[in-house]
Amino acid sequence: MAVPFVSSFQPSERAKAAGASVEVDISALKPGEKLVVEWRGNPVWIIRRTPEQLAALPKTDPLLADPQSLRKPDEMTPVYARNGHRSIKPEIMVAVGICTHLGCSPSDRFTPGAQPSLPDNWAGGFLCPCHGSTFDLAGRVFKNKPAPDNLAVPPHMYLSENRLLIGEDKKA
Repeated sequence: MAVPFVSSFQPSERAKAAGASVEVDISALKPGEKLVVEWRGNPVWIIRRTPEQLAALPKTDPLLADPQSLRKPDEMTPVYARNGHRSIKPEIMVAVGICTHLGCSPSDRFTPGAQPSLPDNWAGGFLCPCHGSTFDLAGRVFKNKPAPDNLAVPPHMYLSENRLLIGEDKKA
């Protein structure tokens, strides 16, 4: 008699699918390109950064609110992504593409240099058009912007050189 009652506490098939891991083939992703996949109803950005984009990351550190991802580290950045590039492999960025201010999806602004709504020394990154929050190409938020935190890095791991599993990591 208790079995049906206790079984009702198990997540539904729909709930299991919503939280399921997503396997992604990144072999066709070229330097400077972005791939978007859905995980838990959110866009997850996978970007293969160019050597120039990687070289620009440390230069933005003085302009960032949390360059070392120390605010809410367990919630926003897994241990393996608490580095200057916020990733397992420096050239591959994996981040949830949702602004930490009000949940908008920032736009790509990969081209460096002066542009509308961006500083003259823009090194490339993302602009949230709703309220002007800016993020670098590691998903780190700039100082004095509405967004309080860096973009979240989801749990993920590499199954092979070009196969990425989003939603699980080695600790899981």
